[in-house]
Formats: sequence, structure tokens, C-alpha cells
Amino acid sequence: MTEKVANSETTVAIEGRGLKLTLGGKKLLDDLNLKIHKGQMTALLGPNGAGKSTLLKVLCGEIEADGQVELFGKTCEKWSPKTLAKHLGVLPQHSNLSFAFTAAEVVELGSLPLELPKVKVRALSKQMMNRVGVEHLASRLYPTLSGGEKQRVHYARVLSQLSQAGDNCVLILDEPTSALDLSHQHRTLQIAQELTKAGAAVIVVIHDLNLAAQYADRLIILKDGKIQADGTPWQSLQSATIQRIYDWPVYITPHPNGDYPVVIPAAS
Repeated sequence: MTEKVANSETTVAIEGRGLKLTLGGKKLLDDLNLKIHKGQMTALLGPNGAGKSTLLKVLCGEIEADGQVELFGKTCEKWSPKTLAKHLGVLPQHSNLSFAFTAAEVVELGSLPLELPKVKVRALSKQMMNRVGVEHLASRLYPTLSGGEKQRVHYARVLSQLSQAGDNCVLILDEPTSALDLSHQHRTLQIAQELTKAGAAVIVVIHDLNLAAQYADRLIILKDGKIQADGTPWQSLQSATIQRIYDWPVYITPHPNGDYPVVIPAAS
């Protein structure tokens, strides 16, 4: 068995130090420290309310918390919004857009920070729509799309946004597979995996432990705003750890055709 390696020698893309956030008397982040590395996919796991999405929002600067966040060695305040948008892309769990844009026009919005001529914007958008597999939706009005189709269109938009990121690229995905069917779940994570092989840092919040184990290099499991496990899939997905965090017994077994663990919930 050859397990994935969480390499601590790679370049740090995002670092959070002493992150603390309390809302409504609940500690969402409890003095949390972590480093996210280039060339790796890091999955954030944990039960509902563990602090996963909150942590993502703090790391990308959407909400403020006590402590400090640095992107490639600089605090977010030291990045101009236009430059930051070229290097940090976020695919939220839900994207509110009610204008009657076509799907192609939504994808083209991702090119706004790039200052490209229209012909190149259209070519780039077409390329990313093909990559995600939504080219057939190009002329459809966005509000008429299904939830999964909207999610994939926005994925193409974010990929367009990051097309000039070069070596300093961070992609943040908040439950990107929640509205997708089986094949599109895997394609979404395969594309993210391709980006890590090109040097990007990818952070993904996901509930499916088995999808995380198959695609991510590193699994961070949160509960009550604290890191409970952090390592390779084999290191983090221990049966005792999963039972303690999720309050349900599981069995861990090797995948028959892959070098990663499979989590099997025990019968009630």
C-alpha cells in the first residue's frame, strides 16, 4: 500500500495564525493555526457546525477574525483587490445571481480582473466551459439552469479568473459536489487535482469522506472550531477518530483499486 504523502516541505500558500472567532456565544474558530501548501489539495472535513465554511471565509478575507492570515507571505490588506482576484478564486456553496445572463456571460465575468480584449475573453470562457463540461449550456439563461448546472457554470467562471495566476494560485471550493451527480462530482475534483499538479493550492470543504480520501492529499478534520486530525487520508481517517468526531462507528478498509482508505459506516 502506497499512501498519499502530506509534504510539509512545499511552499506555503496560505497561513492562518491564532484564528479566533465567536458569534452568538459559540466559538466558531478556537485559536486555530494551519498552513496550506502549494501543489496539494487539502480537504476540510467535520460535522455540521464544525467551522469549515467559517474557516474558508476567514482565509479568503470574506469575514474577519482575530489572528492573522497571510497569502504567499503577505497579509490580504497588502494585496490590491485586482491582483488578489487573479491569484485567489473562491467557488461558494451558493451563488446568488438573478440577472438574465446567459451561462456564457456568467463565465465571462471571471475574466473581469484580467483586462483581456473581448475576443480573448470569449475564447477563454469557451475553453473553461469545455473543461468543466458545460459548453452545451452556453446560450441558456442562467436562472433557468438546475442547481448543479449553476454550480458547474460558476466553476468555469472561477477557472477563467485564475487563468493568469501562474505559480501563485489558490482555489477555494465550498462543498463543490453538493448538487452534483456522480460523474460530475468526480470531474469537479479531478479538475481541482489537475490544478494541484500544476502547482496550485486547493482547499475544498466536503462532507463525503470517501471522495476526500480519493482526491485530497491532506485531510483536516474540524470539530468545535478546533483541528481534530491533520494528515494524509490514511492518517486522518482512523476508525476511532471518525467515531469520536462524528459519533458513529465505522470500518476503514483499503480501496480495491486505489491507494486510499474507504470509510464504511457500521449498521445501526
